[in-house]
Amino acid sequence: MSDPPTPVDRPAIAGEMDDARARLHALLTGADTADLHRASNGTRWTNEQLLFHMVFGYLVVRTLLPLVRLMGRLPSPVGRGWAALLGAATGPFHIVNYWGSVGAARVFNRDRMGPLADRTIAALQHSLAREPEAALHRGMPFPSGWDPYFGYLTLAEVYRYPTRHFEHHRAQLTLPDRSDR
Repeated sequence: MSDPPTPVDRPAIAGEMDDARARLHALLTGADTADLHRASNGTRWTNEQLLFHMVFGYLVVRTLLPLVRLMGRLPSPVGRGWAALLGAATGPFHIVNYWGSVGAARVFNRDRMGPLADRTIAALQHSLAREPEAALHRGMPFPSGWDPYFGYLTLAEVYRYPTRHFEHHRAQLTLPDRSDR
């Protein structure tokens, strides 16, 4: 008989989300229009488009949660097949991922993306608090060609994913450090 898994540190995951939310608000507050329209480093997005893409990671996770809950209960070949099917669509995924953030940043611009992130992160934290512990240890494979942090992810790792994604892209922003203001 194996030992039960270590309980997931839900407060740590929720705290990471709060820290990212605070960083987002600081970035939005500290940037002027020229800063937001400047190109980011290592992507084709402007800083504002990249900031939306960073918020979008949290939105995507809200949509993924039911899928991960379902796939985590199915036999592993089903999850591997689903990941392979998604992996076959990697090219179109990257096109939609790019243009979706370009277009969405026009609607969810600097004035709207902060409140959107606030609502989305609060909903994720609420959902995380209600998850059964056993569910947090089940997971599914994701196509590794879509994101460097993908592979097999438990539900707990899926809750952690958007903050990892946020931090990865934060390093690509070309916003000035205005912490001295």
